[in-house]
Amino acid sequence: MDSKKFLLQEKDIPTAWYNIVADMKTKPRPIINPGTKQPLKPEDLFPLFSEEASRQELNTTDAWIEIPDEVREMYRIWRPTPLVRAAGLEKLLDTPAHIYFKNESVSPVGSHKLNSAIPQAYFCKKQGVTNITTETGAGQWGAALSLAAKHFGIELAVYMVKISYEQKPYRRSIMQTYGAEVIASPSMSTKAGRKIITDHPNYQGSLGTAISEAVELAMSTPNCKYCLGSVLNHVALHQTVLGLEAEKQMEMADEYPDVVIGCFGGGSNFSGISFPFMRHNFAGEHKTRFVAAEPASCPKLTRGVFQYDFGDEAGYTPLIPMYTLGHNFAPANIHAGGLRYHGAGSIISQLKHDNLMEAVDIPQLESFAAGVDFARCEGIIPAPESAHAIAAAIREAKRAKEEGKKETILFNLSGHGLIDMASYDRYLAGDLTNYDVPDAEIKANTDMLEKII
Repeated sequence: MDSKKFLLQEKDIPTAWYNIVADMKTKPRPIINPGTKQPLKPEDLFPLFSEEASRQELNTTDAWIEIPDEVREMYRIWRPTPLVRAAGLEKLLDTPAHIYFKNESVSPVGSHKLNSAIPQAYFCKKQGVTNITTETGAGQWGAALSLAAKHFGIELAVYMVKISYEQKPYRRSIMQTYGAEVIASPSMSTKAGRKIITDHPNYQGSLGTAISEAVELAMSTPNCKYCLGSVLNHVALHQTVLGLEAEKQMEMADEYPDVVIGCFGGGSNFSGISFPFMRHNFAGEHKTRFVAAEPASCPKLTRGVFQYDFGDEAGYTPLIPMYTLGHNFAPANIHAGGLRYHGAGSIISQLKHDNLMEAVDIPQLESFAAGVDFARCEGIIPAPESAHAIAAAIREAKRAKEEGKKETILFNLSGHGLIDMASYDRYLAGDLTNYDVPDAEIKANTDMLEKII
């Protein structure tokens, strides 16, 4: 574990978020109203999101958006985060590649999710909102928003995907410790949840279902807004603080990444690590490859269709242009709960459609094997989600060895796995399996989508 850290000072925390849409030659297709099929305006989103988040969501012109002082002040609790050269992993793989990771696991909640939870809660507080709702898969986003909501004095209700509610009880405990109400989804507390339970009594939940319940509660509760932890443009925007820091740290290491990797559920941490570097590709300064690592059991980027779809199962949200498996897709109960989402955000989807990034799917057993190797080499037990990025980095390092190339690899360690040890127990005991989605299942779900693209 002789890896080297590259550390920044508080003054190096970014003062502005990077809005990649302003620099994209081909902008993402607009988010549209499902009834009128017309593009949404910021004010159309005001009933659901804070007004500032709504404006950021549809901002296509400003490349840099200032970070409020109150948000930056709270970032100082743990930012800047370390960049680490994974020398131990390099040695294990006997690769000529240099492997670096941005360590977002050092935040108070153990993941990158606070980067967006804090500004979203701040914007709600500034607007006078008293209650917010959200969903969470593995619990990392729910934990982050629980802390942020408590800091700004806002009440929070979290719909947690039922299988994760059962598999990850300590994530639920973290949210409750911060003062949030946590409800297993699907639940009997919403119309959407009751319908799903009636139709499928043993359904273990999905992020799409939990989003439907959180949106329904927000829309039916006075002075309440909904906050989302991934997928949307303003979430990707907030996460760019980690990539902007990584830029400075790679300069300190006197290297520049040939490939940048992030695990992929809806796109938050992949966007955060990739977008700041991607702007240099746009300017013709570099030819970095960008690789999103998603689970083979939920392969929206590698096997989904590029189509307008709802962001939730009940169809409450606007239509988003995305690579999707269909909003009715029910993912397997893998332990990387944060990656079990049916679609990709509109920015990522456009970048993938334009071949400006790549995607790979990682089987569950390969991801856990990579997580164990990383823990034994680097001392950090990664979250099952983050282990997908590690597995993709290992693939790249092995390829560099086969081709005799000195490649520089950067990936985002989006969170630690210290609250996921039950899943590691099952892996070490040989109780986990891989899940492959039949083509027929994907086709059945995507054939039901209205063919707008």
